[in-house]
Amino acid sequence: MKLRSLGRDNNLLEPIKRKMKRIFVPTISGSDWQRLLGKPKLHWKKGYSAMSAAACWEDNHPNLPSEIVETLHSTDELSLKSLELLAAIPEWEVDLPGGDRPSQTDILAITRNENDLVILAVEAKVEEPFGPTLEEKKNGASEGQLSRISYLEDMLGRTTPFPSHIRYQLLHRSVSALLTAKSFHSSIAVMLVHSFSQSSKWRNEFEAFCSELKCTSLSNDVWEVPNIKDGRLLLGWCKGNPAYLAMELPSGL
Repeated sequence: MKLRSLGRDNNLLEPIKRKMKRIFVPTISGSDWQRLLGKPKLHWKKGYSAMSAAACWEDNHPNLPSEIVETLHSTDELSLKSLELLAAIPEWEVDLPGGDRPSQTDILAITRNENDLVILAVEAKVEEPFGPTLEEKKNGASEGQLSRISYLEDMLGRTTPFPSHIRYQLLHRSVSALLTAKSFHSSIAVMLVHSFSQSSKWRNEFEAFCSELKCTSLSNDVWEVPNIKDGRLLLGWCKGNPAYLAMELPSGL
C-alpha cells in the first residue's frame, strides 16, 4: 500500500485513502462544527448554511429544531411524532461504491419514539444549489463515478436512468440516509433539506427529484419514495428559522 507523509511531521505516515472516523466528541458550542467542514475557512460565514445550521441545532439542543418537529408532525405518520434526539453528528460520512470520496451529510440525527428508531439525514441550505446536474456529473466522469451513479439509481428503485437535469447531490444524500438507517437497524430513513432560504430557493429542484421518483405525498413538505427494497425512505423540506441567518459564531480553528 502506498503511503504519504503528513504535513507537520514527515515521520507520520498514513494510507492515501483516508479512513472515515467513527469516534465522536460532544461539542461545547457551535464553533466546534467548523473544523469538520470540507473547507472550514471558506464555508464558515454568517448567513451561510454551515454556520446557520450549527447555531440552530446548538440552540435547540437537546431537542430537534422546532421547525423540523413541525415539518415531521405535518404528516399522519406515527413514526415521525414526538421524536427524541439521541445524537446529532455534524458532517457524517457514508462510503459509497465508485469514486474516491464519501458522501458527507451535514447533520445525521439519530432519533426515536415509542414506535420506531428514525434516521434523519439533514442537508442544510441557504442559497447554495444542490451541486451539479447528472448531465454535468457524467461529463468526463470516470468508470467508477458512472458505476456509483448506477448504484444510486438502483438503490432508489429506478429501472431507467434519471433525466439529465436531476441534481446528483440529491441522489447520494438520499442513499446515504438509507445506508445509515440500515447500519443502525432502523426501518425508516428521512433525507431532510433544512433550508434557511426565505424564498425556498431550489425547492423546485427538490420537487423535480420527488416527481421523478413518483413519490407519494404525506404532507405539503414530506414525501415517501416507492420501490425501496429494504426499509422506507422519506424526503422532506423544512423552512429554517431566519433568526439564525443573523447569528455569527466565532471561528473554532
